[in-house]
Amino acid sequence: MKRTTFFTGAILASTFTFMTLTACNSDDNNNSNNGKEYVSEKDYSMTKLDEASSIKIMTYTMPYLNGKTQNATALIMYPKTPKPTDGYRIVVWAHGTVGVADACAPSQNPLGENFKVAAQALLAQGYVIIAPDYEGLGTPGIHPYLHLASEANSALYAVKAVKSQFKKDFNGAWMSAGQSQGGQASLGIAEFANNDASFKGAVAGAPASSLGKIILEVAPIALAGLETQEIKMNQPLEQRSSVSAYSTLLAYAALAGVGIKAEKPSYDYTSIFEDRAKGFAKLAEGTNGDNGDCLDGVRQAFMADIIKFMKEDPKNKVMQYPGLNADKFKNDPIIKQFLLDSQPGTKKIDKPVLVIQGKADTNVPAVVTSAMVKGLQDLGSPNIEIILVDNAGHTQAIVWKNKELVEFINKYMPVK
Repeated sequence: MKRTTFFTGAILASTFTFMTLTACNSDDNNNSNNGKEYVSEKDYSMTKLDEASSIKIMTYTMPYLNGKTQNATALIMYPKTPKPTDGYRIVVWAHGTVGVADACAPSQNPLGENFKVAAQALLAQGYVIIAPDYEGLGTPGIHPYLHLASEANSALYAVKAVKSQFKKDFNGAWMSAGQSQGGQASLGIAEFANNDASFKGAVAGAPASSLGKIILEVAPIALAGLETQEIKMNQPLEQRSSVSAYSTLLAYAALAGVGIKAEKPSYDYTSIFEDRAKGFAKLAEGTNGDNGDCLDGVRQAFMADIIKFMKEDPKNKVMQYPGLNADKFKNDPIIKQFLLDSQPGTKKIDKPVLVIQGKADTNVPAVVTSAMVKGLQDLGSPNIEIILVDNAGHTQAIVWKNKELVEFINKYMPVK
């Protein structure tokens, strides 16, 4: 039986969060209780930003994949700059992989360091930021990890809730931005908001795409080559990037499997894992999908067992670890549907899109992102830009090019 790594590109954890409604204490908002999506808000205090006048956790309603309308949460951040005469503009920030359990929700954790770079710059410009947790994160129900429509709806309904509840404070214009899973989500938002005249464009950093190709073709070769170099350098197992990378990829596979259960509750995602790895994959789900381990916990569990496996026989290689079963993954019809549901860039996008991609990214290879961008252009998308960043890895590119990110948003949604 053939075995290989699971490389769901677009996913190294980078948590983000934000936005508040300072203005919600003003008299202008006292008569705006007609927003059906808006439910409530409370203070967020785990991280302070000098550029933010307040940060709150908003609860709102959105349609879940289970067919029901349920609560979701988002961080909301208001700037300290004066409100523009015609109202605030909104930037939706889509976060990267954190896990599928409620405790992993960005609104229940400190803001990620990489996210702060973008948040501080956007707040300084005078934008309001909305950062959805996504469906099922921090609220009942399993988070459908990487499901494009679910991620897009998490943003669309959060924006609708804020603009309807506090309509006098907002100009109406909005854009999206995100990295890794969030980059993929930002492209999904652009796709689903394509006909919304108030939506002005999207920024996508290292967006997940062509996951099947990465999982089955790119990752096995890349990690085996990396391991060969590390063996030549006599690196200890505990310090090998190949071990860490494979552990992370297996954790992503587990999260994806659990996420499928949001729409297909009876799906046994452990069937795509080898027996030795099944128990570690289950850590992502816990007992009900809401109480599992977050990304790092699942990753550390896989890493410890991979190291144990390699110590059992000095001849064992990281790619021989019985993790994901490639044949079952490749032929599973539910996985095939998942890959379709998670694929961005399959429809023409009329709004401006900026893609930021590191050339040294081993999670989402630049060649894959470049092909996705070309596909969007071939579909007739009139304004798709890509910045390829030399020597930048998965989480570095969008941080290194933060100035360009802000300039792009200023260009298509200027604060007046």
